[in-house]
Amino acid sequence: MTRRSRSGRATLADVARLAGVSPATASKVLNGRSDVGAGTRDLVLGAIAELGYKPTTGRRDPQRERTLVTVLDIVESRYAGTVLQGILVAATAASAELLLRLPPPDWTATSRTAARAWVAEAQASGVSGIIALAIAVPDAVLLAAEEAALPVVTIDPIDTTDSRIISIGSTNWAGGRSATEHVLKLGHRRIGWIGGPLGSAPSAERFHGYQAALHAAGVTPDRALIRHDTFSVEAGLEHGRTMLALEGRPTAIVAGNDEIAVGVLAAAGELGIPVPAQLSVTGFDDTPQAQWTTPRLTSVGQPLVGMGRMAVETVLGMADGVQPASRHLELATTLNVRDSTGPVAG
Repeated sequence: MTRRSRSGRATLADVARLAGVSPATASKVLNGRSDVGAGTRDLVLGAIAELGYKPTTGRRDPQRERTLVTVLDIVESRYAGTVLQGILVAATAASAELLLRLPPPDWTATSRTAARAWVAEAQASGVSGIIALAIAVPDAVLLAAEEAALPVVTIDPIDTTDSRIISIGSTNWAGGRSATEHVLKLGHRRIGWIGGPLGSAPSAERFHGYQAALHAAGVTPDRALIRHDTFSVEAGLEHGRTMLALEGRPTAIVAGNDEIAVGVLAAAGELGIPVPAQLSVTGFDDTPQAQWTTPRLTSVGQPLVGMGRMAVETVLGMADGVQPASRHLELATTLNVRDSTGPVAG
């Protein structure tokens, strides 16, 4: 049996003893030093997880000790950059350090042992909360974080049905409906949809809002005008080209995000279809690029900065023992009408 200190709290010496290494080596792992072999590192992290070791911090201000880690894999997108701005502003206001990390290559298939080691490493680095941005959090990581009492908050998660997940999002269904209702009021009836993957909860909710608006207006959706792909300019360009080349092409396209909408605008330009004279286009997110396009993009605004700030406030509150009022927190969307939508031709 591993001997602990008289206080009952695991010490660095306990960790080193259980891992079979020297205290100096254990300290190197805790400090993120690169001169430690992967096998030794795993032994130390496993011992940390088993003993529930938490590094001591002396008498410094605990407010200054808090560190948050944001895990994301879409760093290059305007959406992610805007959400991160809100996270950074809120973390700075709370005197919390912020770390950014990409998920490990085998993130979705993380084993329980690897998840415990990942969480232990985060705690050993002083992390007091995890924010996952628009990515799925594996079951093993959720379980390991729960065992370690390390709070996890997700922003625009892939899955919102898991009762263990605390998530921050927007009224995606209402936003999808409002964009579709807008072009319906302009007289459009052949209205296409190009969205993100149906496996993504935000994308599915926006698509269902699109469907609800059409049904309420007595318009039967045309399957030839419905596409699901990635949230990317490339997807909007590819499906925009295909859809706009149809004999019965749409007079309006509702896009699942701004990047898809930018791709649709590019496709219309290639084919010589003027926007909005012959085609109306709406986006979603209202990222800064919505006002850089020609014409300026009508888009459903998500409070992206607000979502980032709420995630920080929520995860820090959970770290202090305060549970959120709801497991899924939603902020309101707003349709911002600009130049890319207009009355149906003729």
